[in-house]
Amino acid sequence: MSTIRELKQTEYAVLEDFLYEAIFIPKGVEAPPREIIYQPELQVYIAEFGTKKGDIALAAEENGIIVGAVWVRLMNDYGHIDDETPSFAISLYKEYRNKGIGTALMKEMLIRLKKEGYKQASLAVQKKNYAVKMYEKVGFEIYDENDEEYIMLCKL
Repeated sequence: MSTIRELKQTEYAVLEDFLYEAIFIPKGVEAPPREIIYQPELQVYIAEFGTKKGDIALAAEENGIIVGAVWVRLMNDYGHIDDETPSFAISLYKEYRNKGIGTALMKEMLIRLKKEGYKQASLAVQKKNYAVKMYEKVGFEIYDENDEEYIMLCKL
């Protein structure tokens, strides 16, 4: 059973791993090189994390090992709606997926955001990503879309 807890500032470096793990790779497509996370459009998720208002990160831990993370930030990312709406990023190591851990992380973060006074949260997800169903289950709805992605919104 996983424990959901706040990610400590000294652990923020793991967000690089989880940012890479968050990249959706369709079946039959080769994974991009890990260096892709250093591109500006991806660095917006983790650069100087913890130094900006609205930076919150939670970890899922099993047997003392961080196996997943969810983090939010007020940023101009793919899921950007406005400057008052935090955007989600979440991922788990592959072997820990489909066990309810992601759902638990999402629910805990939504509770945290509501306590902090936020009215809504957003995320961007590729239409083919199996996680779309999980996002809908925890309260996200399709707000907008383009050819490849949904922008989803959850009212808090």
